[in-house]
Amino acid sequence: MPQFTTGTENDRLMVKRRNIQSMSTHIIAILNQKGGVGKTTTAINLASYLAKQGSSVLLVDLDPQGNATSGLGLNKTDAEQGTYDVLLGGAKAMDVVKPAAERLHVMPTDAQLAALEIELVERPEREFVLKRALEGVEYDYIFIDCPPALSLLTINALTAADSLLIPVQAEYYALEGLSQLLQVVQMVRQGLNPGLDLLGVVMTMYDSRTALSQQVKNEVQEHFGDKVFDVVIPRNVRLAEAPSYGKSIFEHDRWSKGSKAYRHLGKEVHKRVKGKPS
Repeated sequence: MPQFTTGTENDRLMVKRRNIQSMSTHIIAILNQKGGVGKTTTAINLASYLAKQGSSVLLVDLDPQGNATSGLGLNKTDAEQGTYDVLLGGAKAMDVVKPAAERLHVMPTDAQLAALEIELVERPEREFVLKRALEGVEYDYIFIDCPPALSLLTINALTAADSLLIPVQAEYYALEGLSQLLQVVQMVRQGLNPGLDLLGVVMTMYDSRTALSQQVKNEVQEHFGDKVFDVVIPRNVRLAEAPSYGKSIFEHDRWSKGSKAYRHLGKEVHKRVKGKPS
């Protein structure tokens, strides 16, 4: 379990001030420390949908695997600077973002991000590095694609975020590890980001033909109640294919079941954040 510093009183005031004065920008961390649950797929397609609906969107790739970067058609090896440089203080956020589509930008990353935790370990208030880097960065939405681990990078994402979205795979052991994740979220609320909210839980890789998927969905609903989004993301070949083409599902196959599901999820997210349909 990560050990946290509590940050300065000034940092806590900065969180409150941003929430009051910058209501137009909403930062959403997408996180599940269990890999293979559709986390990056959800980040890419939510960001793409909301950009298509007219919102300005930044997707921050905070996963050293860099799949959110390549999944939107950017070459991870082409970027001279990225998330790693921003978090180390060697570059400003707006100097490294790249356009991926109209109204959609990406803060790219590559494998060197994995070494960042070692480089930050002695830095005071290291949990606030991402939050400070995003101060003054203005988009309607900023999505953070978190690494599949409860690491210092993840703590930075939760400290910077206004809310958290958790994808949960509709398969056996789906709830495994969620209690630990929720404990970390509670620790972040107590010491680093008291305003952090659970935006919602989305069921992914749902197969309506199996009783198991329905059973897992029922268990998640019993635990999270109305925080569970109405839409479920189905198992869909077209969804799985899209990243290999560097496209969102809307460019790859706009008529697929996966496309329809992410459109509905985008509408639900927008309504919960902005209080109105997209």
